[in-house]
Amino acid sequence: MKLKISRGELLTGFQRVQGVVEKRNTMPILSNILLEAKGDQVVLFATDLEIGIRGTYKAEVSQPGGVTVSARKLYEIVRELPEGTVTITSADNHAVGIEAGKSEFRVMGLPPQEFPTMPTVESEPLMSVDRKILSELIRKTVFAAGDNNARYILNGLLVTLFMKEKKQAIRFVGTDGHRLAVIERLLGDGKGKGFSAEQTAIVPKKAAMEIKKFLDENEETPEIGVSKNQMIFRRGSLLLLARLMEGSYPNYQQVIPKENDKRVVVKRAELEGALRRVSILSREKTSAVKLALEPDSITLSSSNPEVGEAKETLEAKFGQEGLTTGFNARYFLDILAAMDSEEVVLEFKDALSPCLVRQPGDPDYLCVIMPMRV
Repeated sequence: MKLKISRGELLTGFQRVQGVVEKRNTMPILSNILLEAKGDQVVLFATDLEIGIRGTYKAEVSQPGGVTVSARKLYEIVRELPEGTVTITSADNHAVGIEAGKSEFRVMGLPPQEFPTMPTVESEPLMSVDRKILSELIRKTVFAAGDNNARYILNGLLVTLFMKEKKQAIRFVGTDGHRLAVIERLLGDGKGKGFSAEQTAIVPKKAAMEIKKFLDENEETPEIGVSKNQMIFRRGSLLLLARLMEGSYPNYQQVIPKENDKRVVVKRAELEGALRRVSILSREKTSAVKLALEPDSITLSSSNPEVGEAKETLEAKFGQEGLTTGFNARYFLDILAAMDSEEVVLEFKDALSPCLVRQPGDPDYLCVIMPMRV
C-alpha cells in the first residue's frame, strides 16, 4: 500500500476514532485502526466491537492495499507533523512507513485480515434529522445516563421514534436511578422512510457522546436509522454503527412526580453559581446541599464537620409555606447546565419527594432529581 494525503485530512480521521479505540488489552488489534487504500481515497475504520466508526478521505493512491496499526501512535505522530502532504506506505511484514517533510517514522502493524469487519448498512432505511435537534436531544439527556452502572441497561439512552400530531417525533430518555431527563421533539411530516410505526432502541451512552462530537463538527445534515440490533448514524462519508443494548428499560413514567404542587421560579445562572459555591464545603462523597424554601427566597447550605460550612440565599418566586429538602449538588448542576432558559422552575411535593425541574415554555423537556437526607 502507498498513498499520499494531506496532514489535515488524516488528522481529522484519526481524531474521530480516538473515542472508540479499545484502550484495554483484551484484544490487542482493537487498539489499532484499519487503513484501506483504493481508487482516490483511503478508508479509516476503528471499533471496540460495540461501536464502529468508518470515514472516507481523499487521497492519492499509487498502490492499493490495507494495514492495521496503533491508532494512538499514528494520531500522536500526525498531530506533531507540520502542514503538508503525508506519505504512508506498508511493507509485506505490515510495517507502516510515514513520511512528511524531513520526518520519517516506521510503526509495526498487523494484517488487515485479522481486523473485525464492519456490518453493511446499505439496505437499512435512514431518515434525515435536523442537526441542531439531534444535538440538543443528546446534550439534554446524556448526562443523566449511567457510567458503568451496576444495572447495565442504565448505561444507555432510550430512544423512541413515534408519531405525534401526525408528524414524526423522537424522544430521548436518560437515567441512572438518581436523576432522570426526558425530552421530545418533532422531526417532520411523517413522510420519511421506515418510521410509520413506533420504534424503540437503547443506545449506549458512549455512542451518543461520539455522535454529539460529530454533530458539532460542521452543519452537514445527518441521517439516523435503527435496525434490529444496531443504530446507524451517517453524515456524508462518515458512518457510525452502535450495537443496541438488550434488556428492558425501567418504566421512567413512574418516576415523574404527578402531584408536585409547590412551584419555585429562580434564575438559572444564580442557582447554578450558588450551588457551585456552597457545594465546595459539602461532603465529597455525597455533595449534599440543603435547600430551604421561603416565600421569596431559597437558602442553600452545606456542612462538613471536618472542613466547615457554607450558606447562600437567592431571590425566588415561591409564595407558599416553607419547605426544607436536600439534593446531590453535582446532579443538580448537571441538570442546570443542560437547560437553556434564563429561569428554571422547580416543583416539589414535600421534603422526601423527587424534585421536578423544567424550562418555562418547554413542556416537552423535564428533569427529575431524587432527594437526599441532609
